[in-house]
Amino acid sequence: MSKPAMVLLHGVGLDHTVWEPVAELLADRYTVITPDLPGHGARPPAPVGTTLADLSEGVVGEIPAGSHLVGFSLGALVAQYLALHRPGLAATLTSVSSVCRRTEAERAAVLSRLQTAQTDFEASTAASIGRWYEGTEVGPEWVRRTREMLAGNDISSFVHCYHVFATADAELAPALGGITVPALAVTGGQDPGSTPEMTHRLASALPDCREVIIPNARHMLPVERPRELVDAITTFIGEHVHV
Repeated sequence: MSKPAMVLLHGVGLDHTVWEPVAELLADRYTVITPDLPGHGARPPAPVGTTLADLSEGVVGEIPAGSHLVGFSLGALVAQYLALHRPGLAATLTSVSSVCRRTEAERAAVLSRLQTAQTDFEASTAASIGRWYEGTEVGPEWVRRTREMLAGNDISSFVHCYHVFATADAELAPALGGITVPALAVTGGQDPGSTPEMTHRLASALPDCREVIIPNARHMLPVERPRELVDAITTFIGEHVHV
């Protein structure tokens, strides 16, 4: 019997390799698919005017029907879009470290980060590394790999994709109630950007969603806490689907 498909969608400025610790833990139970989003990894740069629909439709061809969709950060917004607009694609939806319905202050903060990326990309990269890893037990090798991943981006492409990340939660907000597949929203208790409060908002907005907060964790759950993340995802799926 073939294993069910689980699709892991990465965050802005990263690529599929960020899922390596998670994919290793899932490989015995799932066919794990880790596409690069448009504008990321080896894919061509994202042009000006790139939208959430562009990023989402750009990975549809790699996703089998009935997949368990797991999106991290920007990837969570892509997964939510696909659950809304591609009926039958998602069996379940997991949003990891997702933003949701940013307040005015939260919107101003992310737009300020977008401006920094436009004017001083090196400072933007350094700030991301600090937000994601400061105070964690993530080893220096993963910090180095993440820094190189970010620094290797085409700057214009990164800015175009970051604009989607900064604005698409407002685009999705009115439609979240239309996502009817079983859903999980999970974030780190110390995530300064995709906060526990945002996860609560997302879980409240989706018709069938539970929330999990991983204590003392920051943003990069796929790297910082892969085992706890996998436990949360597989427990959730196991309660909804026999695999």
